[in-house]
Amino acid sequence: MSSLISRGSLFDDFFRDVAPGFYVKSLHGDALPTAASIKVDVKETDKGYTVHAEVPGVNKEDIHVSLEGNVVTVRAEVKQQDSQTQDEKVLRSERYFGAVSRSFQLPSDIDQESAKAKYDNGVLVLTLPKKRGGAAQRLAID
Repeated sequence: MSSLISRGSLFDDFFRDVAPGFYVKSLHGDALPTAASIKVDVKETDKGYTVHAEVPGVNKEDIHVSLEGNVVTVRAEVKQQDSQTQDEKVLRSERYFGAVSRSFQLPSDIDQESAKAKYDNGVLVLTLPKKRGGAAQRLAID
């Protein structure tokens, strides 16, 4: 049985709201992000979808987007490192690594060959065209 307490549990939320002085923040400052912290806006046109996902504080190289049919997955690897030195003697060094991902389903399949992604100022913009040929056809009855 593991005695590790997960970050972001129900009790953490309770103590943060009810007794804010009791809640102890991480020594490195910012808490590691959760799936809920990736805020997503999805807009649809006749030709496709535009997705704006907020992924602040993450390097472009640490963001991975995968497309499978009509499912979009955004995954970010978080690397935070703090260190303090004084006269070449390390007084404190901390490292925090983790990953957060978020998946959502769109109404239509996506043309993976024409999909594009751009990351600027903490916002990931996905341009996802709809796959053609998936429209229903009416059959003539003899």
